[in-house]
Amino acid sequence: MSPPELVQSVLDGESVVAHVGLRDDDALFVSPTRTLLYRSQSLLSDEAVDEFPHSAERLSLSSGRRKTAIELDYGLDGTRKLTVPNDRLDAVLHPVLAGVLSAAGVIDPDETVHEPFRFSELTLVVTDDRLIKHVGRAVWDEEFEQFRFADVEGFATEEGRVTTGFVLTVSGRAERLKVPNERARAVRERLESALLAHHGVETLADLPAPDESEERDAPDAETDDAAFSGSIEGADASRGAVSLHELGEGGDDPSTLARLDALGDAIDAQQDLLDRQRRELDRLREAITPDR
Repeated sequence: MSPPELVQSVLDGESVVAHVGLRDDDALFVSPTRTLLYRSQSLLSDEAVDEFPHSAERLSLSSGRRKTAIELDYGLDGTRKLTVPNDRLDAVLHPVLAGVLSAAGVIDPDETVHEPFRFSELTLVVTDDRLIKHVGRAVWDEEFEQFRFADVEGFATEEGRVTTGFVLTVSGRAERLKVPNERARAVRERLESALLAHHGVETLADLPAPDESEERDAPDAETDDAAFSGSIEGADASRGAVSLHELGEGGDDPSTLARLDALGDAIDAQQDLLDRQRRELDRLREAITPDR
């Protein structure tokens, strides 16, 4: 669809990278720097264009029965709300979020955002270069994490009764994500395909191995025992307080596997607790921060 003349005049030569039709002849036009909401002429109003720059510090959603407001927070410059029908939210959020991430310098100008996934207080954004993770009520703000595919050395899946866990090995460290089972396949396929395409390989087994120099520099397991021997609040500490050195001495003892499983469960419980505490801190921070 060619942009209406009013939209073209506001664009002033800037290109349109995405177009989303809304109700009637209303539409959304996304350029590299801003989103334009076009309202067609009606019996009660003339045609109009509202501009929403992508230079926002925070992007949040507020859902109603029929419409959802995409709120863009510009810090000292206040907030703007872009309201769209609920059934068009996913189509609108994708290019708007990509524009915000690009304006914030989180992704490169030529980097493609494949798909954003929203799960209550978790947002995952898959691009062709990285995975972006945000925990909190906002879809995105400056408190985010990112994992560059260039640093990913492994990808595994841990299926559960309610959620599915994904484990990314990033520069020798395990980064865990949990998503509801009903969306797990979509996330896995999107993340796996982007990861394989980035490295130019066909299977996860072909991902580049860690540098041998990094392996030589890694500390011995015995020196790391203390990291696993402390108590774990909110979990069964007696099960988690066991060193890797002790487990290694188990030989063929059948209880060794059970103890390893117990240690893994305790670590997962600790991670869940940390995630809950982070979300609670986000809520408290929002509650005590005066309106800007």
